[in-house]
Amino acid sequence: MSSPVHFELQHVCAQSGARAGVLHTPHGQVPTPVYMPVGTQAVVKAMTSREMVELGAPILLANTYHLALRPGSQIIRAAGGLHGFMAWDRPILTDSGGFQVFSLADLNRITEEGVAFRNHLDGSALMMTPESSMQIQEDLGADIAMVFDVCSPYPCDHSQARLNMERTHRWAQRCIAAHTRGDQALFGIVQGAFYEDLRVESAQALAQMDFPGYGIGGLSVGEPKELMYRMLDITVPQLPVNKPRYLMGVGTPDCLLEGVLRGVDMFDCVLATRIARNGTVLTRHGRLVVRNASCKEDFRPLEEGCDCEACRHYTRAYIRHLINTGEITGARLCSTHNLRYLTRLMAGARQAILNDRFNDYIKEFYRMFDMRGAFNRGEDA
Repeated sequence: MSSPVHFELQHVCAQSGARAGVLHTPHGQVPTPVYMPVGTQAVVKAMTSREMVELGAPILLANTYHLALRPGSQIIRAAGGLHGFMAWDRPILTDSGGFQVFSLADLNRITEEGVAFRNHLDGSALMMTPESSMQIQEDLGADIAMVFDVCSPYPCDHSQARLNMERTHRWAQRCIAAHTRGDQALFGIVQGAFYEDLRVESAQALAQMDFPGYGIGGLSVGEPKELMYRMLDITVPQLPVNKPRYLMGVGTPDCLLEGVLRGVDMFDCVLATRIARNGTVLTRHGRLVVRNASCKEDFRPLEEGCDCEACRHYTRAYIRHLINTGEITGARLCSTHNLRYLTRLMAGARQAILNDRFNDYIKEFYRMFDMRGAFNRGEDA
């Protein structure tokens, strides 16, 4: 299918096989591999669009389900789409609402037509179908829309995983038929839970539909990391080399680099801002809990050598004071740092790929990064 978004594969690392490329979109170019900050409600929590530009974010993600409820997609369309609504002139990707089928399972009922939700805000009825998801995403006007899919839980038996996968494939065909916006690309999503045969079957079926890009869904839902890596090892080789691969909902530093190692190009996760609100930051040495007493008289920056505003101007002791007194600026400064950390991590990964030394880069990461007390799967949701 013709698409306003296309992927240019620039280099494959001779040392590791990891990829560097550029995603060309109507609102600019996205160097890959890339971490996409999540703006669920058309905002990355506590951050302005201008600040996200200053942090170096080349693309943001927004949430179809939540924006359909508030303020409503028609209001956003009237504002000129998400780009006008958010005052963000760089690329945007919107999810389809499919993850809410999984995360709000207690509030929904899945049929072949679609998903009947109970609005988590007021309990009112809401029906989302592949066709309505496409209409909402066309109203939102992102550069990249995602097909409406069904994500299987972990654990999940093979028969249920197959049912969900096959429904995802049928819904993908309905999304293709319903999607009409010429300046917006539509990406497919591979499912199949944690069964190798289903992952291969799903990737091959989606590849036959000739999407301009492919999400890898249904991972980071509570499974051990080693199992997620195994599913990537199985799935990625089945996808077209000349199309971007997007690992959905994954954002811990180690998982980002392990995904890049396996040929993934795009990632998103709320981790950076979620842990920041609790006073936790990411550094090259591991995670630092700023609210802890050890930072009370620590007048160093959050991370030596970091160029973010928090590290250039403020100390751990000051930020700890803000966090422990409930001042919103504390969460903002921690968020600023975490977002910049992940942006720099991926920029470094890209440069290492171009220099044919990504294996060295990831080894150095593990040498420096203290994995004790590593993030659990709930934090990576």
